[in-house]
Amino acid sequence: MRRKESLLESTNEGQIGWTLGFWCCLYLGILLCVCMQIRSFQTTAAALEDALAASNLAAAVIDVEEYGISHALQIPSLTQAYATYERALGENLSLGKDGNCANQGLLSGPVRTTCFIVYQVKEGQVESNTYDFQGSFVTQKGALGQVFAPNGERVENTGIYSEISGKVEGIFGISYPAKCAKLVEVYGTL
Repeated sequence: MRRKESLLESTNEGQIGWTLGFWCCLYLGILLCVCMQIRSFQTTAAALEDALAASNLAAAVIDVEEYGISHALQIPSLTQAYATYERALGENLSLGKDGNCANQGLLSGPVRTTCFIVYQVKEGQVESNTYDFQGSFVTQKGALGQVFAPNGERVENTGIYSEISGKVEGIFGISYPAKCAKLVEVYGTL
């Protein structure tokens, strides 16, 4: 009477080793792709945050005469601040006229400003001027220490908050939505 062979006894020598090796290599390849994608997203996020901070600082041009008189940092022209911000953002991200980034490795598709707010702080009050993307600003006032930017940061000084959105291309050409927000405040010393 013949004995039935088990599965392990019927496999050729080295077949299990090759199979395990293949699955280990596949797992390591997937892990490497995921690590590279995460690092790419981290680099993109840092570049976007830096570009946004630089654009906000470019737009935060204060009224030197007002500062000399009252020691209050004020941004005199809100529409000029927004125009300066848009121009600086276009330069910092290498955006074309259509809003697309020239560096497709950084961003794919158009970049849009979704929020732009100028905060003016004077005499214990915070004046919040939100751009409505129709050419005008909507103004609200609040007490110093009780006004927060949309990202949750407390507004303590005159500054600019902006938020942009776009798409980031991932592995295998899959696009993911991206959003970046930054509050930049201007500090003055007496």
